[in-house]
Amino acid sequence: MRKITALVFGVVAIWASAVATAETLVDRVAIIVDERVILESELESLIASARREIQQNNTPMPSDTALRTQAAERLILQKLQMQMADRMGIRVNDAYLDQAIAQIASENNMPVEAMRQQIESSGASWAEYREEIRNQIVMSEVQGSAIQRRIYISPQEIELVTNLIKEQGTQSTEYRVSHILIGMQDEQGNDDEAGARSRAQRVLELAEQGDDFAQLAITSSSAANALEGGDMGWSPLNAMPTLFANALQGKTTGDVVGPLRSGIGFHILKVTDMRGVEQATLEEVRARHILIRPSVILSDNRAQQMLRDFREQIIAGDKSFGELAQEHSADTGSATRNGELEWAVPDVYVPEFRDRVRSLPLNQISEPFRTTHGWHIVEVLERRQQDVTEQRFVEQAQQLLYRRKFAEELDVWLQEIRANAFIEFRD
Repeated sequence: MRKITALVFGVVAIWASAVATAETLVDRVAIIVDERVILESELESLIASARREIQQNNTPMPSDTALRTQAAERLILQKLQMQMADRMGIRVNDAYLDQAIAQIASENNMPVEAMRQQIESSGASWAEYREEIRNQIVMSEVQGSAIQRRIYISPQEIELVTNLIKEQGTQSTEYRVSHILIGMQDEQGNDDEAGARSRAQRVLELAEQGDDFAQLAITSSSAANALEGGDMGWSPLNAMPTLFANALQGKTTGDVVGPLRSGIGFHILKVTDMRGVEQATLEEVRARHILIRPSVILSDNRAQQMLRDFREQIIAGDKSFGELAQEHSADTGSATRNGELEWAVPDVYVPEFRDRVRSLPLNQISEPFRTTHGWHIVEVLERRQQDVTEQRFVEQAQQLLYRRKFAEELDVWLQEIRANAFIEFRD
């Protein structure tokens, strides 16, 4: 099962808010984006949310012009990706959305209701937060579908990275990096390498002189994470784009590097933190499941109810798990084996399935739960602790290479769809 991009509360919370104003304003179209429009209220909402996030992080406040520019670019990319989702038929229903929000709350060590109170106390709207989480899930699916086709990992690359992982032994280092991208194009959409290099050099000088890097990112960066101060989160060097990994080799907290030239512009990086990662033995699980996929003729509620009935039949002894898996499971590969999956590390599964097999007691059948693949019930048959094997090294190498190439291609792809779109700013 493909693992979808994980959503992090601290990053996506900036998207979800409503602007509380003393006056009632007449809304208007601010930007036309192909078949969609961005309203002035959407821009103001995102700007207000960004201001709150910047204040909470004690980052110097950028100018109104810089915030409006970044908010506009963020919304333009969102609209373009949501249009693609419409054409591809990608939808996220409320049941799956509820599970995703529960997962975000769990990762932040709080119940959903406490997270809701925290969001609303900051002046944001819970309803809009839910819809922005839905949009984030949809966009991650669009990105995965578009970029996966652009990624090729050669056997030689896998072998090289596998050997590097082995050489690192049981200790490796993760870096928290912030990123500024100075795009190659000028305001007229023409390539201007000399101008971009000059702007990047100026930003680098400001960063090296001690200017706040997050504010510089909000003010200057063309990257998709500019409103988050350019924060790329935690990652080992092997998972970063090759250009970044080579430049950060041997660097430590506080170091700034750049400008680094790529096909889309000049990059400036700052190491904001570092930490060691201990690799212990890995827990593997052997589980079995039954998957029911909703369709045009099978509603979401009906699929869930079918699995409730199956669970009751198994517990009552009327039917065996294997019989029902063979007769009904949409996972044809495991259905022929009575629903049984191979020994696996839980991390290979999508987040909802991963969390179930991690926490479920042995020989207990779960309640029905939803993933991107459909509705499941699962039973964990065995657990074991395994040393990291040769195959695990290879799997780690494949995952690291995929993450690295995905990050490289994502920036390029976002610039491509932005360049090919019809964008009109309305006065």
